[in-house]
Amino acid sequence: MRFDAAPSDLSAPETYSLSPSNRSQASLDPLRESAGPISLGLDVEESLAEFRELLLSAGGQVAAELIQRRPRPDPATLIGSGKVEEIAAVAASTNADLVLFDHDLSPTQLRNLEAALPCRVLDRTQLILDIFARHARTREGQLQVELAQLEYMLPRLTGRGKAMSQLGGGIGTRGPGETKLETDRRSIQRRIDQLKRSLDSVRSVRRQQRQRREAVPVPTVALVGYTNAGKSTLFNSITGAQVLSSARMFATLDPKLRAIELPSRCRVLLSDTVGFIRNLPHTLVTSFRATLEEVAQAEVLLHIRDASSTYGGEQKAQVEKVLGELESLSKPRIEVLNKIDLLPEDERAVLVARTNISPKEKGAPGCAATVALSAVTGEGIPALLTAIDAALHSDPIVEAELRIPQHEGAALAAIEAGMIVHTRDYEGNVVRLSVSGPASLVGRMRRFRQRES
Repeated sequence: MRFDAAPSDLSAPETYSLSPSNRSQASLDPLRESAGPISLGLDVEESLAEFRELLLSAGGQVAAELIQRRPRPDPATLIGSGKVEEIAAVAASTNADLVLFDHDLSPTQLRNLEAALPCRVLDRTQLILDIFARHARTREGQLQVELAQLEYMLPRLTGRGKAMSQLGGGIGTRGPGETKLETDRRSIQRRIDQLKRSLDSVRSVRRQQRQRREAVPVPTVALVGYTNAGKSTLFNSITGAQVLSSARMFATLDPKLRAIELPSRCRVLLSDTVGFIRNLPHTLVTSFRATLEEVAQAEVLLHIRDASSTYGGEQKAQVEKVLGELESLSKPRIEVLNKIDLLPEDERAVLVARTNISPKEKGAPGCAATVALSAVTGEGIPALLTAIDAALHSDPIVEAELRIPQHEGAALAAIEAGMIVHTRDYEGNVVRLSVSGPASLVGRMRRFRQRES
């Protein structure tokens, strides 16, 4: 069921249904309560397709889809009593066991709809939380998902009239004391407090790990982007890792870190992170803050975009909105237009021709470069690595002359691993090297330096 508030359109709602079969889910999808057209170019069909993909990622099947347009949301049911009756009839005729709304429902709306419909009711946030719960693999991910679920559930605990209200003093009110509803609320609140303490411990461990990494300066580059933009596939292509990459939404919940070597021999850590989506529940952003700290601590962000998507502008705006909430919007960003292998040949040629991998003025906020590539075929990945090299203005490449005693094996090994050696001469027990490499690594060799070119 899709709901689109449009003050100028008071006509009967447009409704359509997929062929009913023995499927067990109904996707009934209201859009949004703000008046006027859908913002940022995301039309009804594209938004509905995205919501349908969310349902498939949760393991459901679509039995029917309904769209509604009305001037304003109904405070009691969001969609009005007439539409509720229509949904009830469609759900009964298709044997659906779940009704989904592409809209957040208030506790009152959720209670009223569940009372009027013959099956369970979930809103958009509950559906996304369910997908996260399905894909959480690590203990940290499970803790974060559970916290988000409980924080969303707590204000939606409802009783059944006066029978569930807390008993107080006076005639006819003496009884067993606290009822099940209040007990449930107290139990959930205690669990929330416990989860927050556990996640604080996770943050502490991450902070310690980050401090150990900072002791040997290695820049971090974080992949960010809309869900299903191809971040994990690109991560695997660059690092050779075998992390899960899937066409389903939110396949990656737990951050992955791998070391890679850039063309300059500079070593960086590449981080794969959870994908974003429009109207991402605030409880998820809050609960996953420990995970998203990798984004906040990164020196450079790779904004992975689906070049084949018909609503890339909306996806870009939603990612930048979340980056703003994480106070990371001013970090150097490289826009990576992925999936160019899905474009027609002429469109791909035009896109590749007009992308610019030359960085803007060093230190300037915002997009530092744009690269078109295919994570599946590998086309454009060398250009991306070059762009990352250029964007790491915090650790520029410098040249130096070094004189290192041959017994300093650790220093010689670090130079071989992280620098480009231009010349090498031996003077007795001393090795003279002309090198270029990251300023952070060259700085660690300051006691061996002769001069800096």
